[in-house]
Amino acid sequence: MIPVYIFWLGLAILFGIVEAATLGLTSIWFALGSLAAMIAALCKAHLLVQIALFVIVSGVAVYLTRGLGDRLFNDKIQATNADRILGQRCQVLEDIDNDQATGVVKADGKIWTARSVSGKPIPAGSTVIIRSIEGVKVMVTPAE
Repeated sequence: MIPVYIFWLGLAILFGIVEAATLGLTSIWFALGSLAAMIAALCKAHLLVQIALFVIVSGVAVYLTRGLGDRLFNDKIQATNADRILGQRCQVLEDIDNDQATGVVKADGKIWTARSVSGKPIPAGSTVIIRSIEGVKVMVTPAE
């Protein structure tokens, strides 16, 4: 029969391999818990103490790194200064035609590629309202 500390070491290595293979925070906490349990086994602690340490250290590690994982792997859109043009009225400099992939407006002193929200063409010289930003294009509707 193998010593218990070898079991915990093997488990820590297994969790480490899984962590490296997944490229995300998936099992690092359990590797830390396994290492804590291995140290307890080396100190001749009772098996229940080893299991308790595994659970507690893993749980604390999850709790402490949960926010870190959110920040590292969160795909939420970050607000930028460009968002301040949303809702602004601006002048169409070049006919907006989604089918022809044309359209330019000037907003906040900058030139933007523009597309119509409805898909209907908007002639140059018209006043439009910026409804959203999609990549480097502004989506506009005619001003009433």
